[in-house]
Amino acid sequence: MHEMSVALSVVDQVEQAARSGGAHGVRRVAVEIGELAGVVPDALAFCFGLACGGTLLEGAELVTRSVPGRASCAPCGRAWDTGMPPDMICAACRGGATELLSGRELRITEVHWSAPPAAPDLTPASRSEES
Repeated sequence: MHEMSVALSVVDQVEQAARSGGAHGVRRVAVEIGELAGVVPDALAFCFGLACGGTLLEGAELVTRSVPGRASCAPCGRAWDTGMPPDMICAACRGGATELLSGRELRITEVHWSAPPAAPDLTPASRSEES
């Protein structure tokens, strides 16, 4: 399953960043997935849950945002949603000199770290007096 390798890569990258930043855990990871990236969001979410086991990300939530495929025509400047499968011929001038603007994204956009455990308050006022 292609999504498992993607999930393992996301977990590895986030875990490395978390450890280097001194984080104690990760609560949520947000990922943009392009419509044309070939990744199924539900399958990625399932694989992500499995890949997080035994890591700083264990129990973390995966939030995905779909990015539509968009193209533009070089000769006339028109832009449009490509759909799936992608339509790369301009409907205005029928030109084929088009450029894909979006839809192939697969990127981590946000990571929310878990707060470190609170240290106990050891000030003299917080201690009870012994008799």
